[in-house]
Amino acid sequence: MSLCVHLILVEEERRVRANDREYNEKFQYASNCIVTSKYNIITFLPVNLFEQFQEVANTYFLFLLILQLIPQISSLSWFTTIVPLALVLSITAVKDATDDYFRHKSDSQVNNRQSQVLIRGYLQNEKWMNVRVGDIIKLENNQFVAADLLLLSSSEPHGLCYIETAELDGETNMKVRQSISVTAELGDPNNLASFNGEVVCEPPNNKLDRFCGTLYWRDKKYTLTNQNMLLRGCVLRNTEACYGLVIFAGPDTKLMQNSGRTKFKRTSIDRLMNTLVLWIFGFLVCMGVILAVGNAVWEREVGSLFQSYLPWNPPVDNFLFNAFLSFWSYVIILNTRFDKARVILISSVEVIRLGHSYFINWDQHMFCSQCNTAAEARTTTLNEELGQVGIHTWTFNSLCGSLCVSVCVEFTYVLPHHSLCCFFDSSPTWTSRLDFTPFNPLADPDFCFCDDSLLESVKVGDAHTHEFFRLLSLCHTVMSEELSEGELVYKAQSPDEGALVTAARNFGFVFRSRTPGTITTTEMGRPVTYTLLAILDFNNIRKRMSVIVRNPEGRIRLYCKGADTVLLERLHPCNQELMNITSDHLNEYAADGLRTLALAYKDLSEEEWEIWSESHSCADKATDYREDRLAAAYEQIEQDMMLLGATAIEDKLQEGVPETIAVLSLANIKIWVLTGDKQETAVNIGYSCKMLTDDMTEVFIISGHTVQSVRQELRSVCSFGWTAVCPLYHLVYRSSTPPHSSNLMENISGEFALIINGHSLAHALEADMELEFVLTACACKAVICCRVTPLQKALVVELIKKHKRAVTLAIGDGANDISMIKSAHIGVGISGQEGIQAVLASDYSFSQFRFLQRLLLVHGRWSYLRMCRFLCYFFYKNFAFTMVHFWFGFFCGFSAQTVYDQYFITLYNIVYTSLPVLAMGIFDQDVPDQRSLEYPKLYEPGQLNLLFNKKEFFICIAQGIYTSVVLFFVPYAVLSEATQSNGVPLADYQTFAVTTATALVIVVSVQICLDTGFWTVINHVFVWGSLGFYFTIMVALHSQTLFRIFPSQFHFVGSAQSTLLQPVVWLTIALATAICIVPVLAFRFLKLDLKPQLSDTVRKQGRLGARGGSRRSGYAFAHQEGFGELITSGKNMRLSSLALATFASRHSSSWIDTLRRKKHIHCPLPDAKETRQTL
Repeated sequence: MSLCVHLILVEEERRVRANDREYNEKFQYASNCIVTSKYNIITFLPVNLFEQFQEVANTYFLFLLILQLIPQISSLSWFTTIVPLALVLSITAVKDATDDYFRHKSDSQVNNRQSQVLIRGYLQNEKWMNVRVGDIIKLENNQFVAADLLLLSSSEPHGLCYIETAELDGETNMKVRQSISVTAELGDPNNLASFNGEVVCEPPNNKLDRFCGTLYWRDKKYTLTNQNMLLRGCVLRNTEACYGLVIFAGPDTKLMQNSGRTKFKRTSIDRLMNTLVLWIFGFLVCMGVILAVGNAVWEREVGSLFQSYLPWNPPVDNFLFNAFLSFWSYVIILNTRFDKARVILISSVEVIRLGHSYFINWDQHMFCSQCNTAAEARTTTLNEELGQVGIHTWTFNSLCGSLCVSVCVEFTYVLPHHSLCCFFDSSPTWTSRLDFTPFNPLADPDFCFCDDSLLESVKVGDAHTHEFFRLLSLCHTVMSEELSEGELVYKAQSPDEGALVTAARNFGFVFRSRTPGTITTTEMGRPVTYTLLAILDFNNIRKRMSVIVRNPEGRIRLYCKGADTVLLERLHPCNQELMNITSDHLNEYAADGLRTLALAYKDLSEEEWEIWSESHSCADKATDYREDRLAAAYEQIEQDMMLLGATAIEDKLQEGVPETIAVLSLANIKIWVLTGDKQETAVNIGYSCKMLTDDMTEVFIISGHTVQSVRQELRSVCSFGWTAVCPLYHLVYRSSTPPHSSNLMENISGEFALIINGHSLAHALEADMELEFVLTACACKAVICCRVTPLQKALVVELIKKHKRAVTLAIGDGANDISMIKSAHIGVGISGQEGIQAVLASDYSFSQFRFLQRLLLVHGRWSYLRMCRFLCYFFYKNFAFTMVHFWFGFFCGFSAQTVYDQYFITLYNIVYTSLPVLAMGIFDQDVPDQRSLEYPKLYEPGQLNLLFNKKEFFICIAQGIYTSVVLFFVPYAVLSEATQSNGVPLADYQTFAVTTATALVIVVSVQICLDTGFWTVINHVFVWGSLGFYFTIMVALHSQTLFRIFPSQFHFVGSAQSTLLQPVVWLTIALATAICIVPVLAFRFLKLDLKPQLSDTVRKQGRLGARGGSRRSGYAFAHQEGFGELITSGKNMRLSSLALATFASRHSSSWIDTLRRKKHIHCPLPDAKETRQTL
């Protein structure tokens, strides 16, 4: 405990001295070596065995092995248990070792990268793992940053360098970093070798956008900010070289601080299986107790009569001790049957999951031809979990990169007497497009534009139009890279800025390059260099940005672009007429869901500039309230501007994004957006993809900066519009029963959306407020968390997992999504514009967001259905097999003798019954894939966990016990009085064993035929082939040939042939089969008629359609009125799920709705829309 306190105290601040390893090592800072693996050669065996024996089933296996080592109670050899146990442990260990080997390999690749480190005045190549805090590193263009560095100097003027941060925050645009002026001139290694400055800064943390520190050098101190830092994971761009001082290394870097730990993911079915193993063990122990009591009674009343010639074996000296040993014998016999079955179960489940994974990989409907990328299942353990993402469960999505592919821009440019509206699309989809090349050799060849009126206005030299595009070419923070003469590549902070600058480029105003003090453009073929006097940067409060430039003629002008609601308030009164015209266009665009920007300018005199420049300089150098002082200075200059026009921007979503979100909503899957993008960007994309709609009652924005303000805003969300239940809401925070309150909040929800910023989310995630945040957010239809850090994304996922019994799925495409993907039950990576880091950390990957609906509604639903049917049948057939021994105990003096011969016991689960259920588990389906997509309500059984749960387990057990009763007592009753044709009685042990075994194989084979919903050639081969194998092997085991070869092993020569030739035996088998199967058939027919499931109705409709009938009625059924409008409008999504299934009878969905009502029966205020859906 004292050690932990000591470490925390040390890291309250960090002290780093440049070029002094001896000084820095006394603080024992972490090295730059990264370790993501779990094991090494020494720890693998003990740690892996410890992890495996945490599974109840493996511990149970070990317990049985210990029992079998006691000869007085074991009638089976010890190797019958240790072999399957060793097999299971070995397979799992090999799999874990393989996975960890690849983690070691990845770690080795990263740790062995080369970096140039300044050591004793010379640059030496060192591996990344050998870099230490306090070292000075040289970086060259396109190199990854090895650690978190303080930028000291750069090859660029003024100590500037450009970096790409896609690995950190998912943004592919370039960002500018600048060293402090006092170190900017230390560009020579000799000067850097003598640099001995000391940095005092904050301890390691996960905040990517903040750094606070101070540099002490030459008896002076200099303030350090995030603008002076290069973080690990960034890539140096457009900069020849730079030098940096290592501040944080290895696990202390912000990248690693934001990387969630790799967690072993298990499905809910796996977790349920651990519980069921305990239940099965308890049940079989109870059976053993009953049989042991029977043994005591039998030994006392009957067995004592045989003591003279059949005495008890030492050390047994009384019937109670004999019963005690008999109990353990039965525990071994009954449980060993299930242990062997468990080995088959584990291997079968892995084979089934592997098959499902290959189906995902081979799905041509999830193959993207544009990027030649197929879907990939990167794990085989979570397939059935894909079928359970839904009601009270969440899909977390990282927004822009996952959903957007390009940008469309519309322009309203205002002329003195009229305005025009034109359009361009950055993806060439138009059939007739203007060719800009003759007019402008520097035009972007991918630019697509069709309206020539704007181009003519530029060609004739209209001053207003020229000024419009001049503003677009100057007022931005875009970085330009000229790959070759005239081949420009723009790196923008947002797709919006890139699109606007590209538009100006094609209309003759080409942004070429920038320095800290200049902007170079080509205007109508003429190179022009502007002096950049100031950049008034954008933030969420200002909602605008401006630049002040001096043109070659010496005229100073301010150019401003920003949100129309903000900028129009700052126009000169003479703009009223133009403002009215522009406002009309802006209202039209806003109604279409486009993002609008207004453009304006202002001429400044030399005197105005000098006065403002002085006030701006004072505000910039202020040590207290710097941001407020700068904001006041910006506000002072951005007044009385002249309106130029406006732009409207729409993110062009990936194909099928709105439809996918709509369909997932119809399947009762909640979608939350967690994004690092700006609030405006996130909100507008939310509208574009129909997560947010104009028909929503209210869209709430949480933007408080303190705990109190955030709490108040959250509570105001809940109180808004819910006056009738407001007292109940206050009880949520006074009551000690959160689950009841949670259900209440969800059932009083309306069409609300919640948008929360990262700084507000930091307070909402605190322990004393997290429950309020969860309850409030869950009451809203849509939730968007913007400006969140990678770690905050993971914390939100963990919060839902903590307070909701939820299956969470996280989907993202950037390195900033890795921690979220790792934290969720299921992680999905999109191979998009932000690299493949998210893909490498994910469980499933594909290239288009729209493939998510097929992954969940088709593959996920089928995997869940198949696994549930497999497990139900598996438990049924093994209880039918095992419980026969229980009944036999009452007729064999409770002597722990088995009914079947040892070869049948060995081959029952391996040969006779394994392949048919394996085929069902791999290939079965209830409805075709297209039907699964057409009717999202089919997904609900998995969300409600209806197909395999404790209730279904007990039903399977009951059916298996019933089957065992029939299989034992029907042959026993018939054969006890039956004789052969020659008068020889059939009541012998071997005849009874063969008859019971044959009836068992036939009954379970008929049952698998009834359970199989989709027959393939493989199903037929496996079912009938397994029956053929049984009879072939049975006859072979009782043949003269094997008896001659192994006379001591095969005693019952010809008994199988003799038994199976008796008609009474076949009549007994037929009778037992009928008694077992007819009740099952009757129950299923009644259920299908009285209470059909939705899948039954869909399947029935498909069969009716296949038989023919009216083509017109079939067409009308397939194309329901209003569905297309419903998808695009985003209205009444909950009601749509019922509209999709209007063909079904009332019974078809009532079973689901009834269950959902039962779950919330204690909630007095159900959601109005849900009530309408139920009605």
